[in-house]
Parts: sequence; C-alpha cells; structure tokens
Amino acid sequence: MNRTTLSLIAAATALAAVTGFAVVSTPDGGTTEAAADATTPGRMPVERSSLLCPAPSASDLAETAYTSFTPAGKGDADAKAGSAELVPTDATLAAPDDGGKDKEKKEKDAGKPGESKPVISLKEPGKPVTAEANTAEAPALVGSADGRLAPGWAAQQTTKVTAGQGRGVLGVSCTAPDTNFWFPGASTADERQDYVHLTNPDDTAAVADIELYGKDGAIESDSGEGITVPARSSVPVLLSTLSADSAENVSVHVTTRTGRVGAVVQAVDEEAGSDWLAASAEASGSAVLPGIPADATSVRLVVFAPGDDDADLKVRLASPTGSITPAGHETLHVKAGMTAAVDLKDVTKGEAGSLLLSPAAQGRPTPVVAALRVVRGKGAAQEVAYIPATGQVGERATVADNRAKGSVLSLTAPGAAAEVKVTASAGSGGGEPVVKTYKVKAGTTLAVKAPVPSGLKGSYALTVEPQSGGPVHASRALELPEDGIPMFTVQTMPDDRGMVSVPEAEQDLSVLDD
Repeated sequence: MNRTTLSLIAAATALAAVTGFAVVSTPDGGTTEAAADATTPGRMPVERSSLLCPAPSASDLAETAYTSFTPAGKGDADAKAGSAELVPTDATLAAPDDGGKDKEKKEKDAGKPGESKPVISLKEPGKPVTAEANTAEAPALVGSADGRLAPGWAAQQTTKVTAGQGRGVLGVSCTAPDTNFWFPGASTADERQDYVHLTNPDDTAAVADIELYGKDGAIESDSGEGITVPARSSVPVLLSTLSADSAENVSVHVTTRTGRVGAVVQAVDEEAGSDWLAASAEASGSAVLPGIPADATSVRLVVFAPGDDDADLKVRLASPTGSITPAGHETLHVKAGMTAAVDLKDVTKGEAGSLLLSPAAQGRPTPVVAALRVVRGKGAAQEVAYIPATGQVGERATVADNRAKGSVLSLTAPGAAAEVKVTASAGSGGGEPVVKTYKVKAGTTLAVKAPVPSGLKGSYALTVEPQSGGPVHASRALELPEDGIPMFTVQTMPDDRGMVSVPEAEQDLSVLDD
C-alpha cells in the first residue's frame, strides 16, 4: 500500500470521526460512492453558534438586561467545555442619513478589533447568566458559542424606557447572521420612527440593500442600495429617510450583496410606545403568528407576497377552544409585490389566541411573509408589541429572560393535537429547574403562566420540547407594567437549530487497495 493510499485512509478515518460520514475525493474532484454508502441521516449537536444583539436604545432612561443561556443536553458530560460570549461591536456607527455624525469619534473610541471585553459570558449549560447596561451608549453585541454551549444557545435583550420617545419595553431574541430578511409591519409614517439595525459580525465589510414595499408595490428609494456595514460594526438606518413617500404599513426587505448581517427593526410609535420587530419566518403558503394577549385592544395583520403571484388567504384565530373565523375578515387578498394590511381590532375578545393563515383555495399555495402589530391598553396608556410569523418549535426552542411574574407562554397546535414538555431552568441567582407537561388540543392556543423554578432568584429560561402529536408553534410574552401602562414584549420560539442532520455511512476502504 503506497503513501497516497495511507493518506487517504487517514483522511477518511478522521472525517468519519468528526462528522459521522466520509467520502473519498477522486482526482477530478468528484467522490467515490463506494467509499461512503450514505443511509438515513443522523442528528448531531452543532459545534458552533453565532448571535447578534442590536444597540438597545438612544434614550438616557434606557435600562437594558441581557440574559444568555444554553439548555442542558444529554451529551454535555462528554462534550468539550466550550465558551459562549457576547462582546461589543467595534463601533455602532451613525446612520447614513445622519451624514455620518460622530462616525469618526466612535471609530476612534472603538479601539482595535478583538480588544473588547465580554459584556456577558456563559460558562455552563442549564443556568442563565445576566448583565446590565443602563446607558444610551450601550453598543450592539456580537458573539459566538462552541463546545457544549453551542447547541441551542439563546440570548435575550430586554430594554425598558419609562418615558419620552421610545417609551416601552423593547425585547428581542438575539439573532443569527444571515443574508436575507423580511419585515412586514414596519412604517415610514410621520408618527413612527422605525430604524433597521444592521450588525456585521465578521472581519470584513458587508454591503446591504434595503427595499421598501407599500400598498401599491415597491417604494422608490435611491439611498437604500449599497449600504456599507464595516467589519464588526452596527449601522442603524432610519426608514423614513430612504424615501420621500410616507406609508403607514411597509414591508422591508434586507439583503446583502457581500457578507452577512444581523437585522432587526426598532419600531417607535409616538402614541403606542415601542418594541423590536423581528424578521418573519421564511415565505410560505401558510403562516402561524402565535401569542396574541387576551387583553389586546388592537391587532393589525400585515402580509406581503414576495413572488409573482397574488395570494388568497384564509384567516383563522386559534382560540383556547378551537379555530374560529374573525367576523368580516374570513379571507385576505394580497397582490403580488404589495403589502396588505387589515385591522382586526380586539379579535381575541378576552381570550388569548394565535392567528393562522392558509391558502383560501386548493392548488399551489402562494408564499407570503406576515407579522402582527398588537396593542394593549388605551389612550395615553397604550403599549405595542410585534409578532412575526414563526416556524414550528421542531425539536426544541428556548427563550431567555423570564421573570417570577409576567411571563406568559403560548402554545399553538394548528393541525393535530400535541403534547409538550416545558422546562423552567435554574435561576441566574439560584433556584432549581421545574418541568411541566402540557397538552394542546388541535386547532387551539394554550396560554399559561410560565412555570417558575423552585426557589427562584434572578431570571430564568424556558425551553419547549414537543413530545408527541402534530407541529407546535410557540411564543412568550413578558409583561413589565409601569405607572398604569401595560408594557410588554413578545418573542416567538422557532426551532433552535441545535441539532443538524449528518448522513450515516458504512466505510468501504477496499476501493483504496492497489
């Protein structure tokens, strides 16, 4: 057996040990199928995760809490310890529409890449850690986790602003970087100040485009193209400066030409407060928007059809007792490339629920993206939150920063009934985990006060794991009332992508024989 053959065997063996499968490259760059007979894919924990958190708020009254958490896994004892840290970006630059004000100062103050100390650092799975930032200068954060802290790593950023512009509770689950985002539910109206925050985690610059779509289609804009986001920096872009047109309901499309970014919309309403609008789930013929509070006083549905075909959708509300059709809003027609919005008012009628969108007729479904603008309270005591369409929980989903009071978990089974296990983790300052099981009837939403760890000190995380039955969609509302204002925020809980499919294989090294 020659040296080349031995090298190939060593490479194949090493690859099999790392990934669970092996292929042997042929001289022309192809693969030899006999060397790796792939069968049914297996599931293995991811080895690395990335998260990005936007700059919290420009208000001097902002109080921000960060929570970082990785759920405990079966293989934790055998996995390498790893680390999970969130560090400040090298700079949070002025938006392009501000003419780059203070840009040079912030770049100078940022220091050299890699010198920032972690704002929050997680050392072990199963127990959250927290940090605070009570300043208008708090930067965006970038971070990564590896080893046993990577699978299911979650981080929450919760900001409370008690008065002034941006008043409210702004909550966001820190997100993974990507190249494509849809945000139905934004606005360029005079009473709104909506910013897209673009955060670049990498060591090279990213270039992004922002497109706006209103009720009549694309909104003309010259300044939304070719926005440079420097390496390890964050750029907020005020949507109303991208176009001279004022539109109440806008769908925002963020894509990158080079690199990748984290993107989220900070929506500030002069009357109804503020919150973060997270990206909608990938465009699909059906959508689930879980967790409308029972006391919602106003609910607005915003839908966009990104393809070439119109969409005709059936609108249903999954209530605690079954699926019902909102009176007067049985269906919704969405023209291709246009944003449709409908005010459902107090659609829940005192019962928590979730909105279900599905094709109104048989045939090939038209993909859409969607979000809800939800208001609690009235008059000067209003507060707003946003619920984007979200993917199913899948194997597991986690949301961090839950409190002893005010955390409400919503579980929706749009098809078949399901059974779900919910784990309340240990507290950041102490307490023992608590596990409860819930049954969700078909076509309903089950809204419960989140289970609380015994002897809780600090905040904790909630992890949802379906046990049987049909798909489940979930969200968590965090209620933090202030001076009679029902301040709250809602975070959806899609699958945490902590596990990936890896093809199983049988290795046949006979092909390497001379």
